[in-house]
Amino acid sequence: MRSLLLSVILLAILAPASPLIAQDLDAWDLGIMYPGDDSETPFEISRDGAVRIEFFVENSGFVEIELEFGYDIPFVGEHDAPDSATVAAGSNETFDLKVIGIDVFNFEARQEDSFSITATVIARQGVPDPLNSQQSEEGDLIVPTIHDLSIDVADPLGSMNAGTDIILRVSVTNTGNVQDKVGDIEVSDDCPLLTTDNGLDALMIDNIGPGKTKQADLKATASESHPKRHCDITVTVTSNGAMNSGESVVVSDEVRVSVEPPLKESGGDGDAGEPDDPMEVVSSNLPAPGMLILILSFIAALPQISKRRLGSQFK
Repeated sequence: MRSLLLSVILLAILAPASPLIAQDLDAWDLGIMYPGDDSETPFEISRDGAVRIEFFVENSGFVEIELEFGYDIPFVGEHDAPDSATVAAGSNETFDLKVIGIDVFNFEARQEDSFSITATVIARQGVPDPLNSQQSEEGDLIVPTIHDLSIDVADPLGSMNAGTDIILRVSVTNTGNVQDKVGDIEVSDDCPLLTTDNGLDALMIDNIGPGKTKQADLKATASESHPKRHCDITVTVTSNGAMNSGESVVVSDEVRVSVEPPLKESGGDGDAGEPDDPMEVVSSNLPAPGMLILILSFIAALPQISKRRLGSQFK
């Protein structure tokens, strides 16, 4: 009777302990270290398309666990992170997930998409685990706002003369991922007698969408007294969107213009004494016609002179 009572008491103690032991075997957690400890705050991708995410595995069980990791990355990104890890009993291990290869210029600014990390237990204390218990955690990535412009000043088709002007086509392209606008424009050159107009003010009127180009013409005029020389013209523009965001985006391009002497007008004072249709003079190496006739006459007279001399000798 006494032994039966001890068995009942022992069963009463061990019965509730069995699920506790099973529960302790699976006592592990996967977690992500969110920005500001707020799971609603996204990780911002850098300008070069990368972001670093820390995650951890806490094993509060009494045996070590071997894990396999899987990753789902948005925005056609790639990852650099461990494929597997072993976490000792009662320990907490931290890991790095490096997201790379995202072309942020191909996505709209502030666009969000989620990523996920999955951990699967494949062994416990070196023994394969047929249960393969699994946990997943998610977070968000956000595309940064990028203000960026490029500028191109087309080369002139040829040189210009003093007293004339030339048109230069200027193109500004929005190479960022958000709508932008030209803020300030500066035109400079190294020729004091060369002036430019305000034709580029048209660039500041409208917004430029991502990947779009806006063009305007710049007229450069050389004074009549401008000497013959090369003039370098530089056009610099700033991003209005960057300026409003506390950033600075300044781009410039340079072109060289050749200035030649002024064109000479026909019929001017310097040509007053010259006929409108001057006679063309062609030189020749032949002797003048009068001299040629004189020589031929002399040769023809030689026989007559010889006859006279012979006749005088016979007399």
